[in-house]
Amino acid sequence: MYGIRFTKRLWPLALLALPLLSSAQTDKSGILAALNSDYDRYQSIAETLWSQPELGYLEVESARLLQDALRDEGFKVAAGVAGMPTAFTATFGSDGPVIGILGEYDALPGMSQAAVPFEEPLLDGAPGQACGHHLFGTASLAAAVAVKDWLLATGTPGTIRYYGTPAEEGGSGKVYMVRAGLFSDVDAVISWHAGDANTANPGTNLATISGKFRFTGRSSHAAAAPERGRSALDGVEAMNDMVNMLREHTTEPTRIHYVITDGGNAPNIVPKTAEVYYVIRHEDVDEVRSVWARVVRTAEGAAIGTETEMEYEIIGGTYPRLPNETLAATLHANLSEVGGVEYSKEDIAFARDIQKTLPGKLPAIDSAGKVQPMVFTKGKASADTGDVSWSVPMAAMRAATWVPGTPAHSWQAVAAGGTPIGYKAMMVAAKTLALSAVDLYTQPETLKKAKAEFDERTGPDFRYQALLGDREPALDYRK
Repeated sequence: MYGIRFTKRLWPLALLALPLLSSAQTDKSGILAALNSDYDRYQSIAETLWSQPELGYLEVESARLLQDALRDEGFKVAAGVAGMPTAFTATFGSDGPVIGILGEYDALPGMSQAAVPFEEPLLDGAPGQACGHHLFGTASLAAAVAVKDWLLATGTPGTIRYYGTPAEEGGSGKVYMVRAGLFSDVDAVISWHAGDANTANPGTNLATISGKFRFTGRSSHAAAAPERGRSALDGVEAMNDMVNMLREHTTEPTRIHYVITDGGNAPNIVPKTAEVYYVIRHEDVDEVRSVWARVVRTAEGAAIGTETEMEYEIIGGTYPRLPNETLAATLHANLSEVGGVEYSKEDIAFARDIQKTLPGKLPAIDSAGKVQPMVFTKGKASADTGDVSWSVPMAAMRAATWVPGTPAHSWQAVAAGGTPIGYKAMMVAAKTLALSAVDLYTQPETLKKAKAEFDERTGPDFRYQALLGDREPALDYRK
């Protein structure tokens, strides 16, 4: 029902360049100079987040560090918003357009890694910043502060708001913020993400529903009295077998992933409890709902066949990202002005060693120093930024925080994110976001075009309904 509308090109990408203002209105050199002078400060913040990675909804110290930095800069901080203790907003200003900047800071489980070009966990089984959220949260902070200073220096009416968004990795933190109406007064949102290239592409990705299926049976001695037991693990495995057969009968963009999170305690005990964690993806919201319903039926059938009981809990759900070419063009213009990441000799040596650990044909290392042309993209991943994009005009960019060719959620991503490669690219993002915000304050026609495009893409009949329903935040999903 609410798929992305591709049939009508609203504004050709090449025609989105906006008229230039006077040099006095567009002089942004002070912003760039300030961010350059504050490099060490922001590197220190990012290093702290990298060295103490915290999982979704458990980012207590990370959220506190970012909040304190924003309070020190005069932002009004609202902590614990939308029912999430580690979510917050930080606002400066009271008049003019409201521009939002997103910040993430949660890590991934089991991804601990030292900042070296070979696999070396700092602590086996510990979390790590394998998606670059320590850089994400810090660059967005730097951009928000730079914009605040510019508003004060120029006397420009406007409000800048930093959104501290927890649990992006499977916890759907932004969804609860959207559902709570925290974006209702915002004119535009700009964001970014870590990556292996510098881009500012309009595009979309996949919607998701995720959840845990819990089976309950009856324990017994697996050898002496197996007939008295009913294996919850059999329920999980029967469900997984049926889902794997189901894959043949789904539409091509469908993605289904699972991991067994509880498989019993000992092989000589018939497992009384077992649990499997599923994620369903598709580009269309209604198709995600449909596939999820079919997966639920496999769980119900597995419970019947194994004489166990089953219950399930939806953990997260996210919309596909709604593209906004107008805002993407603004980001791309400023990213092109800022430029890519300049590698030192040490960076080049590190990058070469990292690429030796990566399979396949890889981009040239010097591609990190370039800005890629703006093209329309259809991604295969998912993020809770999608829900934000269906509530307010939004666009995002990427900066080359990782060695070219590095995938997200890898030890190589963690390693580069703790080196100057990551920190330099973080500042590329901060500069691009800050300069783009200035354009939105000084070019009201851009905001009007972005809103018109947003209205056209969503359509007159769209009514937002969170894919995770009315559940409260799954604050314990990482415990």
